[in-house]
Amino acid sequence: MDPNHPKVKFGKTGILLINLGTPDSTSWLDIRKYLKEFLSDRRVIEVNPIIWQIILNLFILTFRPSKTAKAYKEIWMKDINMSPLKYFTEMQTKKLKTKMEDEKIFVDYAMRYGNPSIKNKIKKLYEYGCENLIILPLYPQYAAATTATVCDEVYRCLMSMRWQPSLQIIPHYESNPLYIDALVNSINKKISEISWKPDLIIASYHGIPKKYFEKGDPYHCYCQKTSRLISEKFNNVPIKTTFQSRFGPQEWLQPYTDKTFEKLPDEGKKNILVICPGFSSDCVETLEEILIQGKESFIKSGGENFDLIPCLNDNSDHINLLNSLVSSYLVN
Repeated sequence: MDPNHPKVKFGKTGILLINLGTPDSTSWLDIRKYLKEFLSDRRVIEVNPIIWQIILNLFILTFRPSKTAKAYKEIWMKDINMSPLKYFTEMQTKKLKTKMEDEKIFVDYAMRYGNPSIKNKIKKLYEYGCENLIILPLYPQYAAATTATVCDEVYRCLMSMRWQPSLQIIPHYESNPLYIDALVNSINKKISEISWKPDLIIASYHGIPKKYFEKGDPYHCYCQKTSRLISEKFNNVPIKTTFQSRFGPQEWLQPYTDKTFEKLPDEGKKNILVICPGFSSDCVETLEEILIQGKESFIKSGGENFDLIPCLNDNSDHINLLNSLVSSYLVN
């Protein structure tokens, strides 16, 4: 080998877990920066980009950061100055890394929006000598606004690289038996911890605009499939699928989670559990929107008992699932 040739590391495999993202802090500026990146994604907001940027910069980014900051402050992990989503994504990465036990495999994580960025983490894995790259978007149910936009950003990063790694992207896993079993186990665990019997379990998924579904996005079908598979393994309590976190005036997937909470007590359903199968980690949408706002709304409407089943987070069932998903893509 030419002694003047630059040293090149090679022969390694990089595994990158990718979650949605989180602001760096609860400050107005950090929240605004995060929202600007997230809401500027044309996969997320499918409207005329020129009109949307005017609306976004003049109105939404002027008023919404304060409201969003308040929500994050309710659930922020102040002792470690970190959002729950970032904490649990870090823990998932550490535990998966421990489980892999292979010095030729590097496990890391990135966020689609915010920090650490996909671009920086792919560059870091390249510098480690990762010739093979395995991407795991932490979205069990595929949607263009989640999984596809992760792929978009990964492809953009590779376009700037002279020596590209081989690339494998792990697809949706809404019906994976380990995933379904993990969810059922989490329901059973919560029921063993409470002193009351639920009348109903709400399976609440993040919504998407109805027009995305009408254009062919399969997300709604995948959510219904997950709920059906959970029901087949857990038939002690009926399960109802709803959709949360709608944004703007247009119609989104229904039934809406918040409206359902308000109606249930009048229907005789006064004791409910909520599970959020589409979220791999607890976050502002589960902890603030459901456990704080949702519970308050339900009780105010006449409900008696309400609790949230935690996301799979970093529990052992979830780590086993992630390990199984990744291992099937490793080159022997």
